[in-house]
Amino acid sequence: MKQFIFLQIFFCFSVSLFAQSGKVGVDNKEDGWRLLVDGEPFMANGMNWDYFPVGTNFSYSLWNQSDDFIKKALDDEMSLLKNMNVNTIRIYTGIQPKWIRYIYENYGIYTMLNHSFGRYGLTLDGAWVANTEYSDPRTKELLLKEVTALAREYKNTPGLLLYLLGNENNYGLFWEGAETEDIPMEDRESTQRARHMYELFNEASVAIKSIDPNHPVSICNGDLLFLDIIAEECKDVDILGINVYRGISFTDLFDRVKNEYGKPVLLTEFGADAFNAITLEEAQQEQAVYNVANWKEIYENAAGIGKAGNAIGGFTFQFSDGWWKFGQTKNLDVHDTNASWVNGGYLYDYEEGENNMNEEWFGICAKGPTNAKGFYQLFPRASYYALKDAHQLNPYASGTNLQGIQHHFSKIMVVESVLKARGDKAALEGEKLKKLSLSRFSAQFTTFNTGGSLISTPDEAAPGSTSFPNKLGFDQMQSFYFGFEANPAPNFRANAEINVLGNVAQNPIDQIFYENRGRPVEVTSSDGNLNIESINRVQVYRASYEWNHKLFNLNGFYRTGHYHWGYEGDFFGLYPEANYGPNIDIYNGVAPSGFEMEGKKGFSDFKLAFGPQLWWGANPALLLKYSKSLAKFNFTGIFHEDLAQLGLTESSFAIPQPKTRRLTLHLNREFGKLGVDLGGIWAGQPLQGREFQVVRGKEGNYTVYKDEIKAQDNFGGKIKLTYEAGRFNWYGQSAAMGLVAQGGAEQTLTFTGWKLKDSGSGNQYNFLSGFTYLIGDLQIAPNFLWQKPIEGPIPAGVPAPGRPRNILDDPFVVRGNREQVAAEILFTFDPTPGTWMYNWDSDRSEDSEFAFNLGFVYRHLPTTQDAAVGILPDGRTIFAFPGAAPAQDLWEVHSKVISKVNHDFGFIASLYAGDAQANGSDDRLIRRYGMDLRMIYKELKLISFARINDWGPYDYHRDFNLTFPLQLMADLSTSLRKPDWFDLPDTNIGIRATYRTLDKYSPRYAPTQKLDDGGMLVPDPDAIGFDNGNEWEIRTYVRINIGK
Repeated sequence: MKQFIFLQIFFCFSVSLFAQSGKVGVDNKEDGWRLLVDGEPFMANGMNWDYFPVGTNFSYSLWNQSDDFIKKALDDEMSLLKNMNVNTIRIYTGIQPKWIRYIYENYGIYTMLNHSFGRYGLTLDGAWVANTEYSDPRTKELLLKEVTALAREYKNTPGLLLYLLGNENNYGLFWEGAETEDIPMEDRESTQRARHMYELFNEASVAIKSIDPNHPVSICNGDLLFLDIIAEECKDVDILGINVYRGISFTDLFDRVKNEYGKPVLLTEFGADAFNAITLEEAQQEQAVYNVANWKEIYENAAGIGKAGNAIGGFTFQFSDGWWKFGQTKNLDVHDTNASWVNGGYLYDYEEGENNMNEEWFGICAKGPTNAKGFYQLFPRASYYALKDAHQLNPYASGTNLQGIQHHFSKIMVVESVLKARGDKAALEGEKLKKLSLSRFSAQFTTFNTGGSLISTPDEAAPGSTSFPNKLGFDQMQSFYFGFEANPAPNFRANAEINVLGNVAQNPIDQIFYENRGRPVEVTSSDGNLNIESINRVQVYRASYEWNHKLFNLNGFYRTGHYHWGYEGDFFGLYPEANYGPNIDIYNGVAPSGFEMEGKKGFSDFKLAFGPQLWWGANPALLLKYSKSLAKFNFTGIFHEDLAQLGLTESSFAIPQPKTRRLTLHLNREFGKLGVDLGGIWAGQPLQGREFQVVRGKEGNYTVYKDEIKAQDNFGGKIKLTYEAGRFNWYGQSAAMGLVAQGGAEQTLTFTGWKLKDSGSGNQYNFLSGFTYLIGDLQIAPNFLWQKPIEGPIPAGVPAPGRPRNILDDPFVVRGNREQVAAEILFTFDPTPGTWMYNWDSDRSEDSEFAFNLGFVYRHLPTTQDAAVGILPDGRTIFAFPGAAPAQDLWEVHSKVISKVNHDFGFIASLYAGDAQANGSDDRLIRRYGMDLRMIYKELKLISFARINDWGPYDYHRDFNLTFPLQLMADLSTSLRKPDWFDLPDTNIGIRATYRTLDKYSPRYAPTQKLDDGGMLVPDPDAIGFDNGNEWEIRTYVRINIGK
């Protein structure tokens, strides 16, 4: 019995010991500093490690995935790290303690847990502050609260090595953001801010160790900038962590820290990129040479070797390439070769004045494509094998000396490592097929079952009919996409996708879609009208190319979107965004088409755009932008020249404007919290001398006059003031725009997601002002707009020869610049402003369990507009309406709710209600209501909407004021992996049901028939005594997708 009790006690004691984290500390002896783990010297053979599949960015988190997913990802990568003798990894907060323990217990690898300590911004009083001010009492309170909570949660975690605070936060005193750029090392204006920051680092170190005395605390500094302040303020920090990129040698780093600070040194980042910015080729050998030389110096400066004796380890940067790091949010599936900063220490690709550090190529492993489950394979480079040999040395082993270390490294043959890596490179290139590869294969198989009552759609298709939908009942469709990518060189890639049609369904109730080009068409011949099968069965779907030249970056696009220049000094919106979602497919648009060229070296201030249709509805044009910063002033000039007049278009969303020539100038300067933007525009010079009509008098007594465009009508100006103070922000702006000084709609966001914005139109004066105020996580944001055209619209009732203007026949119109006084108030509740709900990708990136907005907009519109332009049923011919909707006050309520309850489940709902007017000349006012709901649960995705008394899905519905009493749709699908919140190509199977009711304002409503003037029976939608009609569709689909 005693033996049994003893065994129980022994077992419990053993388990207790096993569950405790090892004692870690630093020890200083005569021969130098050592990191001790359970009393034994420990050289940190570390690696900066993360997990970002190609196509993801900083918003992705491995730790939000399922346990099975995380376990496989860790097993894949930790086995490789263990194989190369890595014993420690650097990981940012977000990892749960159980995974630190898993890594340690299964692979013997420790974790250095990194808290960014406000490096990339933080949330204060509900407002996101991008550049942290460490003297702010709120900042101190928040960061100390976070790090003490961190220590409580992780202090007993097996495998925890130490805490690391920050990531070169001293550089963040000069610039903000996660993307690396040149660092103004000599700028000392922020010395006082630095002192506050290091004081807080020291406070945090004391606070952590008061909770967890068994793990040391390190800060992460950018090189040795502010080392003097560190020595004064960070006396309680255990270890000085340093991110250092000096090239092949750390030069005097270890000696300076020894003499000026006297603490152990842990190199938290160092390394070399694996891309040569001169030859524009992969640089495996050069990377390996630099990494090996760096580790040689670390070991030489370890305790007991005879040099500085303060090196306790390092963390190579990094294990695998980060494909997201250059653009951050764009080109996430492109391994970008742009060099984003310059460093003269890397002589193999250094040219004076030119960037040479390629942020996406620092991995000692190349990254393979993401598979259907979200995993990827790594392909070790030469550095992997060379460092594997380097880490076989233990500088603390008995008998190790300087000569022994030098001898060990002299035996590392980098060329041999390069040869070993060739097999991995060949395997990776085999996946990419290097020169030419299949970038996409998609197959879409869809069936349609339709029905309805009191509608004009026939039960059976009439022979030769070209009216769609052509029947009720069953039909089917097949559509295939083939994508090809060419990579003739590391700095050049091109992609083209082809669509091939099978059968094209003729009965969908939404009759306009991308594949409908394959339907039968009617042509006129000498023998009369003939119906023939469309020969347009194969069509280029989209294409793009990228060329990273020494003198420029060239990005070409055909039906592939691009972003605007609004944040690059395009104050008047000359170059708008061209991402149109499904609309560009629905109407078979061919925009955008062209290229952008961004200069380098002597041309780095220039950016060029050229193409036949740079945005939907654009004339063939060239735009040249020049930007320059002088002192604290930012100057931008843009010249725009239309080369020809665009003819046909595909949608009334994209009506071409008159051929023009434009020049804008913009000056920006910030005075502390106050920002000032000034700009001038000269536009419409080719329109000088064109005649236009104006009207004077009142209704029933109008007089029409004729005038012409003069030189002064080409000029406009604009001013904008912004004040940013965290909780309270304000802006005010005003513009005066000549009759043809036409800019573009405002593309940027000011503080929040307001609806009222500058239309950018010519022929107007305007004034806008609004502010935001935060109460906790709730933002309250009122906004005001006043605008008035210089020359008002011409009403439809004017006597001949007067008529409403239209953009086809006149040099300008009154449309978006319609006279109005408007106000709105917007409430936003967003407890995670770091993933702002007004970001363009917020549907995907918003991580709050519950965030919403609620807005109310009221517009007083005392006048009508000039005539809009519509498109005839042939889908190409444009025409001007005879007039426009009348003066009318309008209101709207809108709301969006985002809830990401957990990794598996979330939903996004958008709601709206309000009055609205037709785009064309119909004067009927509609009051519409609606809700869109999207929901994801694991591999299931639901897309749905409900709309009451609203327009249908196409432009002509709003043009002609065609509405449906009720519209319902629900689409349920399941995918191979968790679906995206965006509608992207995927492999899935699903079913969609659509139902709508029809009345006299709806197309295809036919309760009975009547004789027209020609004696033919036609639908009579105005017949009295009939119920609403209805039409419905049940669609099934199987979509197979490989690639992008």
